[in-house]
Amino acid sequence: MSSYPFPDTWIHSWTWKGLSVSTLNAPPIAAVSSETASFDECNESQAIPLVLIHGFGACKEHWRHNIEPLRAHRHVYALDLIGFGQSDKPRSSLKGEQLDESSICYSIDLWAEQVSDFIIDSIGCSVILVGNSIGGVVALEAAKRLEQASTPANRVILIDCAQRALDDKFLAEQPPLRKWGRPLLKSLVRQRWLTSSLFRAVAKPNIIRAILKQAYPSGKNVDDELIEILLKPALQPGADESFRGFINLFNDKTAPEVLAHLNTPVSIIWGEDDPWEPVAKAKAWQDYACVQDFQQLKDLGHCPHDEAPDLVNKMILAIIEGQQP
Repeated sequence: MSSYPFPDTWIHSWTWKGLSVSTLNAPPIAAVSSETASFDECNESQAIPLVLIHGFGACKEHWRHNIEPLRAHRHVYALDLIGFGQSDKPRSSLKGEQLDESSICYSIDLWAEQVSDFIIDSIGCSVILVGNSIGGVVALEAAKRLEQASTPANRVILIDCAQRALDDKFLAEQPPLRKWGRPLLKSLVRQRWLTSSLFRAVAKPNIIRAILKQAYPSGKNVDDELIEILLKPALQPGADESFRGFINLFNDKTAPEVLAHLNTPVSIIWGEDDPWEPVAKAKAWQDYACVQDFQQLKDLGHCPHDEAPDLVNKMILAIIEGQQP
């Protein structure tokens, strides 16, 4: 079985800061106008394209059940964040370590800069950003960067956005034992021998399947294709380096701090049974001025776009067409 659910003609390579980025360009079907809105002349009547941003450990192929239905209405783009999918996976450099030409500091800022540069350089018009999990935080930060560049996005759609509960900014909310053990945890996860061992232990079909069954409480679409889609990049050289970089993000951007200063409209979709990102905490994000709507999905988990794609595709289209379900 091939892990590539898309036509080869949709897959492209984009060079960014000397790194190879794997991108997907799915044109709208012939019956749909491909007219796009320039950054200066954006309006709702034009077919503003979608840019899909995957979560941690995933890749552009995680949108396997979304791209074809969405491109019936809009031009659709997706890309593999640096360190994931088929994009380059350079050596990680943590705070206090020497940063050289062969290493990189994995962070929300890195990925947001990658996304915003891709939009400006390769798309050249206003877009709608759709992000799942950590891709949601990246989408928000990319939207902020696009605002600062006077090339704003039309909208951000968050799907079970990562809450980053282990960030130092939320340390006061942690149980006493976790707060006490934080220095030891930080010291341990800096060690390559440990992070590489942990990564190798997780990058196995049976472990990935078990994790997915937690993320997809209904069990729907946890199939062999999905296992292969996630496993193949994890077996490539350097995949453990992006894992090391990510699990050391103890002081990085969080969704609330970006939402507090964002002008771009935001819509939120959330699986009520998400085992990792509690919906109750996310509902408080509705207090931010940029958040226009919040929709909960019963019996669905962390990746409802893949667990119940027909439902989520309809919701995304209703949002971007201005017809809330």
